[in-house]
Amino acid sequence: MSVSSKIASRYFFSRKSQRVINIISLISIIGVTIGTAALIIVLSVFNGFEGLIKQLYNSFDSDLRITVAEGKSFTTQELKPEDLEKISGVKYVVSVVEENVLVKYRDKQVTATIKGVSDNYSMATGIDSMIVDGQMLLQRGDTDYAVVGGAIAYNLQMNMNDMFTQLEIYAPRRTATSFTNPEEAFNKSYVSPSGIFAIQQEFDSKYIILPLRFANEIFEYDDHLTSLEIATVPGTDVDQLQADIQKKLGSKFIVKNRYQQHELIYRIMKSEKWAVFLILTFILVVAAFNVISSLTMLVIDKKKDIAVMQSFGADVTMLRKIFLFDGLLITLTGAVSGLFIGFIICLLQEQFGLISLGGSGSFVIDAYPVKMIFYKTIFILSARNPRVLRDLREKKITLKIFPADLAELADLAQSFLIYEGRRLSSLDQNKSLSLSMRCEV
Repeated sequence: MSVSSKIASRYFFSRKSQRVINIISLISIIGVTIGTAALIIVLSVFNGFEGLIKQLYNSFDSDLRITVAEGKSFTTQELKPEDLEKISGVKYVVSVVEENVLVKYRDKQVTATIKGVSDNYSMATGIDSMIVDGQMLLQRGDTDYAVVGGAIAYNLQMNMNDMFTQLEIYAPRRTATSFTNPEEAFNKSYVSPSGIFAIQQEFDSKYIILPLRFANEIFEYDDHLTSLEIATVPGTDVDQLQADIQKKLGSKFIVKNRYQQHELIYRIMKSEKWAVFLILTFILVVAAFNVISSLTMLVIDKKKDIAVMQSFGADVTMLRKIFLFDGLLITLTGAVSGLFIGFIICLLQEQFGLISLGGSGSFVIDAYPVKMIFYKTIFILSARNPRVLRDLREKKITLKIFPADLAELADLAQSFLIYEGRRLSSLDQNKSLSLSMRCEV
């Protein structure tokens, strides 16, 4: 340990001649601690919600979805599912027909969207894990079944134990010439519900999943499809596969990945997270400016010590290092404390769900989800290295919340604080030292 660091640690741990300086230093530490802990906790909750929404969407959406660029449907002669299955990286290709219908159950009725799917739909998605009542069954022999969204089932007041009441589904006839006679204007069919799924309000209030053959019959589709959904082999580069398929199909079809299928919601989530990050970072920066006040007061308090050290040959560089290390200790103590507090709160929330969402049973989860994601950054110790921002963008590590990662957190905090301490100490120290060194020896 150098002389400068020894003196700085002595200044940090010892009581000052003026008690107000100790209070200011404590306030500086508390401010950095609260700001750091708040930043970690809030962003971890945002990451948790983002992960939850992706998990829910992924249980219904496929990796890639192909739709026609113009119009509503296309024929299997224009695009054969068998041709897509031959592409490397493609595991399943699901044929889909989607149309709006009127659904009646006893004396209740709602409008919904039928999603007719081929036999491999449950294997290509995780819909079977989202069944809350009944089972994921679409057909058994020649009998067709429906899997209904939770909100639709609630509005229809469906009873899964009633095996004798079926859903009545009405769909407009494609060949209808007049809508004055409902018998001629609509196709009507009956189907028994086999299960109820609950994913997200957007899906639960919209979709009824049925076999493709049922949808083709009621919509009078022969070989028409509205989309093709592709499940990829694990480990496949989905973006590259999307580009290859898009190039092969040309401009007549549009290939979308999971992000593009719900681009708006993902953009909103990212915008909200960045806005909260900037606000909390600004608060943390304001709290960090208390360190400057603390150092200024310390310099004023140690005017005699500065004069004595100068008389023993201490130069400006050595004196600057003393107060640099002292500011670094203040910031380091606050930031490490904030990291530890944030880590503990997130760990307790993840394990025990201390803070609930309220409205028990109304949400998919009962407590706020948390997921800690840290950007491991190599901060420069000198302003001469221009690669800091590039490293911050390129180096990203996702850490699970386990005590073994405390060393990683400490390393991250140390890198940040060394950089931040230098930046803060360089702001006002030159001015403070120049003022205090004018005192007589």
